[in-house]
Amino acid sequence: MHSKSTNSFLQFLAGGGEMGKLIREKDWSKNKLGTPDTWPQSLRTTLSIILNSKFPMFLFWGPELICFYNDAYLPSLGNDGKHPAMLGGRAEIHWKEIWKDIKPLLNQVLEKGESTWNEDLLLPFYRNGKMEDIYWTFSYSPVHDESGKPAGVFTTCFETTEKVNVLKELHKSNQEYKKYEDKLNIIIDASELGTWELDLKTMDATYSDRYLEIIGGYKEPIKLTHEHLLAHLHPDDLEIRKKAFSNAINNGYLSYEARVIWKDGSIHWMEGKGKVFYDVTGQAEKMIGTIRDTTRERNNQMLLIENERKFRLLSDSMPQQIWTSDTEGNLNYYNKSVFEYSGLSLKDLYEKSWLDIVHPDDKDENIKKWAHSITTRQDFLIEHRFRRYDGEYRWQLSRAIPQRDEDGKIQMWVGSSTDIQDQKTFSILLEKQVKERTKELNLLNEILKESEERYHLMVGEVQDYAILYLSKQGIIENWNKGAERIKGYRTEEIVGKSFSNFYTAEDRQNNLPQFLLDQASKHGRYGQEGWRVRKDGSLFWANVVITAIHNEIDEVIGFSKVTHDLTAKKDADDKLKLNAIELKQKNLELEEMNKELQSFAYISSHDLQEPLRKIQTFSNQIIEKEFDNLSENGKDRFKRMQNAAQRMQTLINDLLAYSRTNTQDVVLTKTDLNIIIKDVIEDLQEEIQEKKATIEIEQVESDVFIVPFQIHQLLFNLLSNSLKFSLENFPPIIKIKCNINKGEKLNNAALDKETKYCHIRFSDNGIGFDQQYSDKIFEVFQRLHGREVYQGTGIGLAIVKKIIDNHKGFITASGEPNKGATFDIYFPVNS
Repeated sequence: MHSKSTNSFLQFLAGGGEMGKLIREKDWSKNKLGTPDTWPQSLRTTLSIILNSKFPMFLFWGPELICFYNDAYLPSLGNDGKHPAMLGGRAEIHWKEIWKDIKPLLNQVLEKGESTWNEDLLLPFYRNGKMEDIYWTFSYSPVHDESGKPAGVFTTCFETTEKVNVLKELHKSNQEYKKYEDKLNIIIDASELGTWELDLKTMDATYSDRYLEIIGGYKEPIKLTHEHLLAHLHPDDLEIRKKAFSNAINNGYLSYEARVIWKDGSIHWMEGKGKVFYDVTGQAEKMIGTIRDTTRERNNQMLLIENERKFRLLSDSMPQQIWTSDTEGNLNYYNKSVFEYSGLSLKDLYEKSWLDIVHPDDKDENIKKWAHSITTRQDFLIEHRFRRYDGEYRWQLSRAIPQRDEDGKIQMWVGSSTDIQDQKTFSILLEKQVKERTKELNLLNEILKESEERYHLMVGEVQDYAILYLSKQGIIENWNKGAERIKGYRTEEIVGKSFSNFYTAEDRQNNLPQFLLDQASKHGRYGQEGWRVRKDGSLFWANVVITAIHNEIDEVIGFSKVTHDLTAKKDADDKLKLNAIELKQKNLELEEMNKELQSFAYISSHDLQEPLRKIQTFSNQIIEKEFDNLSENGKDRFKRMQNAAQRMQTLINDLLAYSRTNTQDVVLTKTDLNIIIKDVIEDLQEEIQEKKATIEIEQVESDVFIVPFQIHQLLFNLLSNSLKFSLENFPPIIKIKCNINKGEKLNNAALDKETKYCHIRFSDNGIGFDQQYSDKIFEVFQRLHGREVYQGTGIGLAIVKKIIDNHKGFITASGEPNKGATFDIYFPVNS
């Protein structure tokens, strides 16, 4: 906050539009320039003039080249760019894109006191959310401080991007037209013409392949009647051709241009020429001629006309006087601003000459420089005075640039004249106003010097932090309401006492308070965390930062101390550490339980094998010797018993496989996947032949680090499933594809982008499944179909998932009923 007396000296910021308001509201307390009431008079005066000007202006001030600008300059910055962050910022930071270009110009002004002028200079910078190529015409002028030395750089400018782009487009159009002419000559030399011959009595026509391409866009030879060919003519141009043919019968020569509609519906231009031949009776007998495609010529002509129109529209919309001349320097075009400025008509300018409005004292120099530029082919640049329509002579900056073709030959000159009268007179006016207000600056400096020594800012309303001011000896001189809340003392109870009252007896005995002050004095700032004591004796965990405060000669005169109560955070951290210890213990217990459970499953599976083998052995003996003695009902029940025993055998085998995936140590071995796939296909050869299945293997990259028997089990289970769950009367088609890539190339958001994975895709054309069961199918004993339809235990895919888990990978499944299923397997490639 500023006192009333200080605010009275801030009137130079009154008004000034949006930028004046932003400067008044900005917090300048941490800026290198200090607060506005401390700014030098030369800066205040310059800002007052800039903020109230309607012309785009910018100011770089001080050694840091702090940035200021007015409302008229804002459109040049665009949206989503440098404004408003640049206000009060260092030029080197906010103009970093063009710093290497403008820094030498700024140095020239500040070191030599010389003004600069640049026209149509390319200075790309960030605005409107992107980098843009922007052309500028601008002037840098020195602003002197009270000692007469340059302290800032005053900038006037306007953007000329549209003008430059128009000139570029015009030059580009000229070059494109020249290229087209060269290409057209090549086409003519190569006889790129369509030829035709018409029997005028029978109306039978013959024509070349090129003719068909020009008339209708046919790329292949095709036989068309004369009527079919006429059908390609644009309806609006039929009368043109009819009239041209009628005239040709009479005078012997055909010439016309018309539009044709190609078979794809596109419209093209063509030019037809021909000669009529007569029989001995003088009757027209036949006509022979050529056609050529003139579409590109037509388009280029329209392009040149459009570019010329755009150039004139744009130049007429510009405030500068724009003009052009031929290669010899004869002016042949003036924009609207020339006539508005001079009050002359086009006739007056051609009859009286452009030089008639040039100041008599500037004419000779004007003629000399223009002649020199025409002769040397160098840019024309001059400052001279033009007579306005009201008779006043005003300073102008005129510049002309030669426009060259691809070979560097000048085709024309394009020039502009810009009114710089205000820039010429501004520096003189600024210098006068700075001197007039120097006395006010001196008076203000005296007032500020008296108040600065006793100026202190207290953030009194901060509640979450305790902020204290300590003397050099650590005595509390002031604090905020947050300190009262955290420490528990009222202000009158603690001010004048040592801040060591907040430390534990052990910390005071170890002299910790004095140690913190010594470290802050040595390093400028020092922080520490630990237990602190409130008035009621309770402890709280605090983060403390002590900063040394220095006077003008860099002597420590006191300290600021900021304390943040982190008790809640400390309790939470301690609780997390305790939970981590408990979690680790639980994990150890869980691992032990898993070992016991896996051992139990394995032993149980083996113990079940012996009685099951006896059941199967006895049942086989009965089948061989006593089966015919059984009743039909007995035979049926006996077969059911055998089937149940077989299912029990399959279940035990699957339990053993599942147990092995849990208990087996994961030892990765470099293995060729092609060998494993070949072995699995060999194991299931009978089922494959029975189902008449086709196995397609694509892009199998070998040599991966895996547990071989587990991956063999995985592929065996997937292939068995595809054979088992195939559609009736449809031979299975099973595809296996494998490749190795980084996660970013595998189109799966769950993968780490930088990790390399082995990706196996296993797909079939079987019965598929509803996508809602894509996770359920990997659970133990989960079946989507009854065992009376498809045999199995519901463990196969659970084993597959367990194997992938052992390889630190994952598997996904997708399917559609009666359209097949696809399994995508990913596991890291280890080496």
